[in-house]
Amino acid sequence: MRRLFWFTVGAGVGIYGLVKLRQYLQQASPEALGHRVAESASGVRESIREFNATVRAAMVEREAELRDAVGLPENDN
Repeated sequence: MRRLFWFTVGAGVGIYGLVKLRQYLQQASPEALGHRVAESASGVRESIREFNATVRAAMVEREAELRDAVGLPENDN
């Protein structure tokens, strides 16, 4: 009875390890890594666009403040 118990435990651990190893290998495949890199690049690209938009809006606002302080007319470009 004891041998059957330990055989079952060993088989269960082996199967669990095999399943986890297959999952890891699927996640580490070149195709999966490529998808993750592409998603990260897309997120970085969007962050850069948001940053640029924020900086440009701040530049326009600051230019208006400086023109007002110096007494220059507003730039209508």
